[in-house]
Amino acid sequence: MLANNQITKTISLKKYGINNHRVHYQLSPEELHQITIEKNQGVEVNSGALAVNTGEFTGRSPKDRYIVKDDETKDKVWWGDINIPFDADKFDALYNKVADYLSEKELYVRDSYACADENYRINIRSINEYPWSNLFAYNMFLRPEESELKDFKEDWIVLNAPGFKSDPAIDGTRQGNFSILNFSKKIALIGGSGYTGEIKKGIFSALNFILPVHKNALPMHCSANIGPDDDTAIFFGLSGTGKTTLSADPERKLIGDDEHGWTKENTIFNFEGGCYAKVINLSKENEPDIYNAIKKGAILENVIINEDGSVDYGDNSITPNTRVSYPIDHIGNIAKPSIGRNPKNIFFLTADAFGVLPPISKLTPGQAAYHFISGYTAKVAGTEAGINEPQPNFSACFGAPFMPLHPTKYAEMLSEKMKDANVNVWLVNTGWTGGTYGTGSRMKLQYTRAMIKAALKGNLDEVSFSTHPIFGLHVPLECENVPTEILNPRQTWKDKEAYDAKATELANSFKANFKKYEENANREILEGGPLN
Repeated sequence: MLANNQITKTISLKKYGINNHRVHYQLSPEELHQITIEKNQGVEVNSGALAVNTGEFTGRSPKDRYIVKDDETKDKVWWGDINIPFDADKFDALYNKVADYLSEKELYVRDSYACADENYRINIRSINEYPWSNLFAYNMFLRPEESELKDFKEDWIVLNAPGFKSDPAIDGTRQGNFSILNFSKKIALIGGSGYTGEIKKGIFSALNFILPVHKNALPMHCSANIGPDDDTAIFFGLSGTGKTTLSADPERKLIGDDEHGWTKENTIFNFEGGCYAKVINLSKENEPDIYNAIKKGAILENVIINEDGSVDYGDNSITPNTRVSYPIDHIGNIAKPSIGRNPKNIFFLTADAFGVLPPISKLTPGQAAYHFISGYTAKVAGTEAGINEPQPNFSACFGAPFMPLHPTKYAEMLSEKMKDANVNVWLVNTGWTGGTYGTGSRMKLQYTRAMIKAALKGNLDEVSFSTHPIFGLHVPLECENVPTEILNPRQTWKDKEAYDAKATELANSFKANFKKYEENANREILEGGPLN
């Protein structure tokens, strides 16, 4: 075990109803790594990273995500299947049960913060049942200086009890696991699931309410980087579409890989202090930055380890949603601080399982708003409980599961900022080509990188475009280092009539999905949809 002189800090949790003196405060990553191994909760792989198994849940459980409905939220939150209301009294009772449960445990507490821009900073106190969950908080949130801890005052707390199961009949939950946000009490209450993504997305969801409602800033589910000319690029997309991979560019400095704010001062800032990347089929050749970041301090989740201590990144026998978290400074080429200015290009990333969208197309302002509100991609197997095969999915603002407000609120803010900054907007299909999922093949990463590079350098401004006959998208006829036939998705299909039928089917899905937004959409946005 750790030497006594290594555990020098503790903290009282009595004000949270936790009467426990076995509390470890602000332990180092090395200490948390070692404790996890000593408690047989994880193993060290040959790269030095810690590997853990998150248990029953290897992805988020969106049907078990709730928001307390009270005076702060009742008239602001977009209630429904995504933002499920939770009774305030039920929350208090469940919170007390979790606090009592944690009072019997050895706990790990960490003070950190979100939002790299000081004007938008939110202080967070994470109280974790497991040491590796606390290490995740170290990796993913921003790390205060030692001098800042003395007078640290938390704005939010994360109470994280993976081993606690609620009683649905009494507690008001759907099943034993839950993730509940209370905006009045500023608490993220998480129980019954060891999947660390619930911690990350709990705070992200909180910021998606706080920033637009109280700070006049747009929260975005996106990655971002900065070029040599100080131009910022933004990459929107859901899990598995390539946000982390494509923003890790050796020629550009990474701001962050998943969650950002766009301020009224026209700056882009990272919410986080780390990256949480998928590692299924990871290779050093295709994704060197992520591969090399998996070292001491990183946490691998639900991977298969070979006898020699190496990781079999191709093995999805536990889940296709294998993950790694690591501090952002595990990547060498990063922006310090994690803030960018002068946004010039926005990329909407989609993994089209139907294989009909062009690999890259340029959007008009109306199309940009339409596709942002639509947020089309395919749900990738394993990113959510119960999803075993890719499914077509429309997720407003490319992040509906984390958006407490109505999607048009975010879309209006983005549209205004896009016009003010005069940015180029591109739709990029990182999904399938030559046929649907199961028939065609995944778009080669080298081609996607080449197309994005051409857009960033302005090279696509000098080529001719065609108009997609069904979606109305503007498709470049040529792009350096990309085969011409790849650019037109219809040409990659052997059966052209089958392509037309499938493209029309997807276009009709877009239209059916958008009906719920039509009342709030102006003519420009409505004309940004499919032509047929």
